[in-house]
Amino acid sequence: MGFDRLAAVTTPTAHIGLGLAAVGRPGYINLGRDADLPAERTVDALRERTHELLDAAYAQGIRYFDAARSYGRAEEFLADWLQQHPDAARDAVVGSKWGYTYTADWSTNAEVHEVKDHGADVFDRQLGESRKLLGERLDLYQIHSLTPDSPALTDSALHDRLRRLVDDGVTVGFSTSGPEQGAAIRAALNITANGGTLFRTVQATYNLLEPSADAALAEAHDAGLTVIVKEGLANGRLAPPAAPRVVKEIAEETGASPDAVALAAVLARPWAGVVLSGAATAAQLHDNLAAAAVDLVEQDYERLADVAEHPGQYWEYRAGLPWQ
Repeated sequence: MGFDRLAAVTTPTAHIGLGLAAVGRPGYINLGRDADLPAERTVDALRERTHELLDAAYAQGIRYFDAARSYGRAEEFLADWLQQHPDAARDAVVGSKWGYTYTADWSTNAEVHEVKDHGADVFDRQLGESRKLLGERLDLYQIHSLTPDSPALTDSALHDRLRRLVDDGVTVGFSTSGPEQGAAIRAALNITANGGTLFRTVQATYNLLEPSADAALAEAHDAGLTVIVKEGLANGRLAPPAAPRVVKEIAEETGASPDAVALAAVLARPWAGVVLSGAATAAQLHDNLAAAAVDLVEQDYERLADVAEHPGQYWEYRAGLPWQ
C-alpha cells in the first residue's frame, strides 16, 4: 500500500507525475499564465481544466498525482475526478502536502496567497481537511517546503504524529525549497521511526538552472527514499518562449521541444524517481511527456550545465516572480 504502489505501475511515462499547483487556484508564479488558463478563472472553469489534464495524463500513462492544501481547490478537484473514474482510482497514487494554508480567497490580487506554519496543530487541522476530501486515496503526505530552520525538524510531538500516520498506512515525506535544500534534506534523513528513516520520499526543486541539491538527493536515494522532482521547468523559465538559447538549440537538434529537453536532463539523473509536470494545458503535458523519449548525449549535458545559476541568485529571482 502507500507510495510503494507506484513501482507496480512503472512505465516510461509513470516516471513523470502531474502536479496540480498551476491549475488548482487562479493565481500562481508560473510564466505565461495569461495564455495558459481560461479567461474567466472561475472554480468551475479550473475544475474543468484540471479534469481535462487528469484525463490526458492518465490516458498517457501517468499514475502519480500531486496536490497540496495550499493549491487552492486542487485536492477537491482531484477527489472529484477520482470519484468519477473508479478504474483510475484503483492504480493512481495520490500525494498531497501540508504546512501552507491558502489565503488568497480565489483571487490573483491577494497581498498574501499562502501562509507557512509547520506546527503540530496545523498538521492536525490540514490532515483532517485532506482526509475529508481524499479519504483512503491519500497515499503520500508531505511536509510542504521544509527548510533547515523549520520547527518540523525538531518537534518531537509532530514526529510522533507522523509516525502514527505511517502506522495508518500513509507514506510520509517532505518537500524542500530555497538555496539550502541540501541541508534540509540531510537534516530530515536523521529523523527516525522503527529503526529507520521516518521519511520515505523527498520532493525537491531540481532543474538545469538550480541543480544544487544533486548530491543530497543522491544521498536520500541511497538511504531508500523515493525522490520526486518539482519545478523541473523552473516555473516556465525552461519552457518556450523563455528557455535559454542552448536549450532551444538542443531541442532543435533532437527534434524535441525545449521543455522536453529540460525534463529529459532531470529524468536522466540516477536518483530521479518521479519528475513532475506542472502543465496547465494538454498541449504542454504532451510536450512534457515527450521527455521520456529524448536521447541526450554527453556533449548535450556538458552544454546544458552552463545555464546553471548560483542557488542564491535562482531563489531570489523566483521570489520576485509575480502571482498572476
